[in-house]
Amino acid sequence: MQLLLAGLVVLPLVGALAALLPAPPGLRGKNPDQAVLRHGVTVTGVVLAAAIALAAGFDHGHPARMQATTDISWIPALGIRIHLGVDGISLPLLVLTALLTFLCALYSYYRMPKGPSPKAFVALLLTLEAGTLATFAVLDLMLFFLAFEMVLIPMYFLIARWGGAQKQAAAWKFILYTLLGSVVMLLGLLLIGVKSGTFDMVALATDNGPKAQLSHTVQLLAVLAIGIGLAVKSPMWPLHSWLPDAHTAAPTVGSVLLAGVLLKMGTYGFVRIALPITPEGMHTFAPYLAALAAVGIIYGSLACLALVRKGAGGDLKRLIAYSSVGHMGFVLLGIASMTPTGVNGALFANIAHGLITGLLFFMVGALKDRTGSTDLDTLARSAPGPRPAGSGAAALLPTPSGAALYARAPRFGGLLAFGAVASLGLPGLAGFWGEMLAMFGAFRPAAGLSRPAFLTFMVLAGLGTLLTAAYLLLVVRRVCMGGSVDLAGAAVLGAADPDGETGADPDGTPAPAPAVPDLARYEYAAWAPLAALTVLAGLWPAALLGLTDPAVQQLLGGGK
Repeated sequence: MQLLLAGLVVLPLVGALAALLPAPPGLRGKNPDQAVLRHGVTVTGVVLAAAIALAAGFDHGHPARMQATTDISWIPALGIRIHLGVDGISLPLLVLTALLTFLCALYSYYRMPKGPSPKAFVALLLTLEAGTLATFAVLDLMLFFLAFEMVLIPMYFLIARWGGAQKQAAAWKFILYTLLGSVVMLLGLLLIGVKSGTFDMVALATDNGPKAQLSHTVQLLAVLAIGIGLAVKSPMWPLHSWLPDAHTAAPTVGSVLLAGVLLKMGTYGFVRIALPITPEGMHTFAPYLAALAAVGIIYGSLACLALVRKGAGGDLKRLIAYSSVGHMGFVLLGIASMTPTGVNGALFANIAHGLITGLLFFMVGALKDRTGSTDLDTLARSAPGPRPAGSGAAALLPTPSGAALYARAPRFGGLLAFGAVASLGLPGLAGFWGEMLAMFGAFRPAAGLSRPAFLTFMVLAGLGTLLTAAYLLLVVRRVCMGGSVDLAGAAVLGAADPDGETGADPDGTPAPAPAVPDLARYEYAAWAPLAALTVLAGLWPAALLGLTDPAVQQLLGGGK
């Protein structure tokens, strides 16, 4: 078990170095680019197999106990140790990271984003995986900070070199926001280490351990500093503005990993560090965190509603990015309640968001490959293709409802609709449980927190669920259903639909519907696990809550 956990962290780094070396003649094949992409699939596949083996060997009877631990002195003068371990809180995040990275590598093997050499792409992808896995595995504050920072450079280059429009500006905004937040976070971590005499996260989490050396003032300052860095990564309103630009510009796999994994590093830090190590400071700031989370839920939903309106020029990828602000607001609200119910809901919502939003970003990227655009007005009204002869230069063809996504690519349209209804929190799917438990936590927050205030935040969160359902159903209506349909189910060509979109050219000539390829086999392979796990987690939430609840109870109980 020790070797498995250490291998999870080290193997991607070794694979990243190997990706930069020339491929051996026997493995090079006819296309060296495909050889290095195959290398990425192989390494991430081995890491995923190791993560599954770690989960299988995990003692599920004692999920609150740190398992597969490694504790080696690294810098004795500073008291920094190479301390690794996994419990019921970190295990699901490790498996999710390994799964999403493998699916991204598999998808890239068939659909490599346009940009420089695949060697650099694979090396950056593996380095990003190593940093993310290390963040969830380390139990030393300084190692946590190093792993937390390790992911920034790979993600910056993935956006800046393989991204779309405005990629340089988005990459710079991403790196500046997260670096500035991390500098402030480092000050908080150092304050804890200096005042307590240790950086060991397990020792600091116990009431009778070094945490006793932390005064109320020290905890307040530490939570404020650490919370700013974690809130930027989460992202919490109003520190979220880097996220929509980064998602819009990032390549498909960059968006999947950014939403599915990197955002979880911030919320994980709140649960692993802020709640158990500085509980008094968290208790003071919890109402403010909950208020900002509730505002973020409403803000993200309203921003999505503004983007989905006809004529707003909204981008579907940007809309899903804003939806992440709202969904992560539920996670932060659950954490702010400081109750086992709320924190368990936050951890469940973390996993659900990674599965569902990862699937949605995969599909939006594939939709752009098929249609050439993620503009909602374009997707609802038109598809790329030349106009009929005599109509002028090539332009976008209006698409009748009979040629909407459901009709042209029914499996693709159906899966997109599935992802949308999962994201809005439909009961029976993964998105429901985390948001419900987070609101239950706000309904009865920890002792000493203002219940009327948290009831207000819960009501705002409930309103956010209604707004979320509204904009996601509008997305399905516009992208998947297209124009109006007569009673027999046939498209009404040339008739304006309720959005004012037409299904014919201005001269009344019905516009032919350009073909849109349905799901390919590699897309089935990359997306089916996410859809299946979304259903499984929705129907059997105890599988995840059984892991997290004992660990959360112990964490909030001061190690008891």
